[in-house]
Amino acid sequence: MSMKIHVDIVSAEGEIHSGQAEMVYAPAVMGEVGIAPRHTPLVTRLKPGEVRVEPGDGKEMEYYYVSGGILEVQPHLVTVLADIAVRAVDIDEAAAIEAKKRAEEALAGQQAEFEYARAQSELAEAVGQLRAIEKIRKGTKR
Repeated sequence: MSMKIHVDIVSAEGEIHSGQAEMVYAPAVMGEVGIAPRHTPLVTRLKPGEVRVEPGDGKEMEYYYVSGGILEVQPHLVTVLADIAVRAVDIDEAAAIEAKKRAEEALAGQQAEFEYARAQSELAEAVGQLRAIEKIRKGTKR
């Protein structure tokens, strides 16, 4: 049996995931980070994207979309605090595609700096959701 680390993924609406994992991957602002058991303590911001939890023991990788937030790592505990966190299997693909399209149109026709920043944020969220959906599809085809 390999070493495990406890993982909690929490959104403003409540706990999304709580369990053991062999590895966790998260979209930190400085780039993707991989966290293994006994990782050195770390606190960093997250950008919109997917969090992957590798439970080990032959179980399939679990995918979650986060809109950003904070990642806290302790040697035996990983905590993801996100404004929005959703299991990838629960994401509405049609809504994500529509949101991406609206954000791209807003970027093309932006009038003010605020509108541009908001459109960029919405586009990043939509792309993150679509990537999470894509990863779960690839994972289920194995």
